Parts: sequence; structure tokens; C-alpha cells
Amino acid sequence: MRFVHCLNNISSHGTDLLTDAYELTDDPANASAILVRSAAMHDMEFGDELLAIARAGAGVNNIPLDRCAEEGIVVFNTPGANANAVKEIVLCALLLASRGIVEGIEWCRANAEDENIAKAAEKAKKAFAGREIMGKKLGVIGLGAIGAEVANTALDLGMDVYGYDPYVSVGAAWRLSSAVHHVTNLDDLLRTCDYLTIHVPAVEGTIGMIDERACDLMKEGAVLLNFSRDTLVNNDAMAAALASGKVGAYVTDFAVPAVMQMERTIVLPHLGASTAEAEDNCAAMAVRQTMDYLENGTIKNSVNYPACDMGPVPEGLRRVAVLHANVPSVIAQVTNVFGDAGVNIENMTNKARGENAYTMLDLDAGTPGHPDDAIDRLSAIEGVRRVRVVR
Repeated sequence: MRFVHCLNNISSHGTDLLTDAYELTDDPANASAILVRSAAMHDMEFGDELLAIARAGAGVNNIPLDRCAEEGIVVFNTPGANANAVKEIVLCALLLASRGIVEGIEWCRANAEDENIAKAAEKAKKAFAGREIMGKKLGVIGLGAIGAEVANTALDLGMDVYGYDPYVSVGAAWRLSSAVHHVTNLDDLLRTCDYLTIHVPAVEGTIGMIDERACDLMKEGAVLLNFSRDTLVNNDAMAAALASGKVGAYVTDFAVPAVMQMERTIVLPHLGASTAEAEDNCAAMAVRQTMDYLENGTIKNSVNYPACDMGPVPEGLRRVAVLHANVPSVIAQVTNVFGDAGVNIENMTNKARGENAYTMLDLDAGTPGHPDDAIDRLSAIEGVRRVRVVR
């Protein structure tokens, strides 16, 4: 029996996928896997049985990725599972920033007791006149699952779309319409576009990327949308650009104190992926990936270990998985252990990602040696972080 702990409320569309081989537990200390949404985990101590953490969402800044890697804990996220929800709210933000909708609603509420409000509205509405987005230039920074969907749908709305992503994956490139203009220099995107939307993770190199220089490069009166991470935008630079009119409006999904003091902002309470459908999709994807890892050793959509897939364990074979540092000689030592034990390796694969690596081996269960006898020797190899017999 494998135990699964939910740090947050996880949609039953995910937890209902757990088979009879799993049981939900309130105690994280004996869990093989933890499912989480936004709960902070940096100060958590992890039990010896913990093999995987699955984030039902894309961002993983609430999880100590490096510590998990060192302890041989694979961290998963669910990229794309909430893409449609975020796409829809970004499109909503485009319209909110263009048409004086928020101001118009506020005026109606403020004048709700006026018996002549209909007549007054005809005079007042000119103050809320906006512009259409059709024909305007939209710059999409980051062309992953969400950015690609935003770009494609904006084309359908008649916008002229420009995309920037130096690390765009092959899969994302296939999803992206050929009508999106590919820009290789971010500065050109900033200078060209009437609207800009950011869809990149908050990592070294992107944190604070919208700074004073970026704001200065923007087209006069440009609108910036941020539904990714609040730290991507330098708040001092944005406040100054809004005050001067260089940036026409800032729409963000992150209600932090500094932003609440800025003028010409539309601030939402982190609603990007807050739909029932997105929560269901993320939960189901998180659970499926976790079960596949626990049962077959498959790693897909991990943020700290490389992707690796050998399919289900073949009949008559025994699979061993080794999480280790990406350093020379580890693989040779691993195979030598099984050779010394008289165990035949039928198939194996090794993948690396930065400082972390993963090796899976399918062993002939009919050979005289037994892989369990070799676990201690494998664990003693310098650089090996965790060894487990998958099945």
C-alpha cells in the first residue's frame, strides 16, 4: 500500500484516479507522495518514504526544489493543464485594459440610487471610451502552453501577434500558428507592440525583466499584462512608467502592496487558473504522473529531474531506479554492482538535467543474483541519492 498526502484540497477528479494500491493519509511523515497546490513547503521536513511531490499547477516556487533533488525526491508540475483558464483571463484583461469597462462599472455602482441613471449614463459614458484590440500589435513573451494559446486566440480576434521565446520547445512550436511573427530580440518586441503579455517562469534571468530600461523601450501608452509571476516586473520602474504615461495601463493578477498604490492599474486576486475545470485538469494530471512514477519509474514534467520513460515494467523483469548526481563514473559503478551480483541487465536508460541525473535498469528476474542484495552497494556509491526497486 502506498500512502498519498494532500497538503491542499485537491480536486476529486484527481484523487478518484488513485487505485486500490493507494490510500490517502493525513500524515505526511509516511507518505510516498504529496499532492500540493499553493501550500509553502520550504520549512517542511520530509519523511524517508517520500518519493514524489506533485504540484497541481505550473509554478513551483513554494517547493524547495534543490533540497528535494538532494534527497532523491522528484517534483512534478502540470504545465498546460490550466492553460485554457489562464488564456481566457488574459483575453479578458486585454479587453478590460482597452474599453474603460472597470471604470464604467464603478460609475454605475456609484450612481445606483440615481433615478435618472440611464440619462446620466449617456452623458458619462464618453469618459470611458476606449479602443478596439482588432488590428493592434500584441507581443507575447514566452511561448509555452499558455503563451501559445494566447497568441493563437489573439490571431482569431484580429490582432497582429508577435512572439518571443529563445527557449521554445519543439512541442510548443508545433502548437503555435505560423501567422505569429517570431521575434528574436526582446527589445524589438517592446518597441513594436501596443500590448505585451508575459508568460515565463520566475527564474534567474527573468525576475525583474520588466525594469526601467524595458519600460523606456515600450511604445508610448503600451499596456502590460502580467499573469505569470509578480516578481517578473520591477514595481518601482512600473510605478514611474505609469505615472509618466509611458505605460498606459498595467493589468496584473498579483495583489501586492506596491501595485495597489499604482495608478492606471487593474489588479486581480490571482484568478488566472481559478476555474473548476483547471483545478480538475491539474489534479488529474498530477495524480497520473505520480502514479506512473511510483509504479513504473517514469518521469514526465518534473522540474528537478530529467524526463525519462521506459514504459511499463515488462513481464519477467525487475526494474531498479537510481536518482543521482550528474557526475562521471556513477553509471559504470551502478552496472558493475549488478555484474558482480550476477544479475543480467536487459535494458537501461540514463538521462541528465543540469546537476541531476536518473538511471533506470530492467533486470532479468531469472538470473541467480537478486537486485535487492545490491541496493546497499548502490546506495553507497558517491553521488547516489536514492535507489529503489520499482517493481
